[in-house]
Amino acid sequence: MQLQGSCHCGAVRFSLESATPYPYQRCYCSICRKTQGGGGYAINLGGDARSLSVHGRDNISVYQAKMGPPGQPDAKVSSGQRHFCKVCGSALWLYDPSWPELVHPFASAIDTPLPVPPEHTHLMLEFKAPWVEVDKRAEDQYFDVYPQESIAQWHQRTGLDGE
Repeated sequence: MQLQGSCHCGAVRFSLESATPYPYQRCYCSICRKTQGGGGYAINLGGDARSLSVHGRDNISVYQAKMGPPGQPDAKVSSGQRHFCKVCGSALWLYDPSWPELVHPFASAIDTPLPVPPEHTHLMLEFKAPWVEVDKRAEDQYFDVYPQESIAQWHQRTGLDGE
C-alpha cells in the first residue's frame, strides 16, 4: 500500500510503500508517549525504507532517545532515529540502522486512509503513565514489554499481509 504522510504545518511531506499498513500496535513506553503519543501511546507502522521519498528534508530534525531513567548520566543512546519536523514539531517516522530495510512511520503522520485493525497489541505496559486508561478488548493482546511477534508476523497471522 502506498502511504502518504506529512507534518502539521506542511513543511515536510513523505511517501513510502508498506506491506504492513494496519495501525494495530500501541506502544506505551515513555519515549513513544512523550515524543509522539498524546493519547498515552504511539502507533508505528512498517514500511520499505528504499521506497521512502521526502519533500522538505531540510525541515527535518532527528532525535535519539536516551534509554533509562531521566537524568541518568551514563544512559545508553538509542540507535533509533526519530524524525520530526523542526518547524512544527510533528513526529514523522522512526528509522533504526539496525534494520536498514525498514522505516516506521507514525500512524498520526499518515494522510492516507488506513485500514481498521481487527485487534490491537498493547506493548510496554510496564512503562505506561498512571493516567492512561488501556482500552481492554477480549480480542486484543497485552504485554508488559515487547511481544515476540513482529509487525510483519502480526499481518501474516491475521491474514492481512499483501493487501
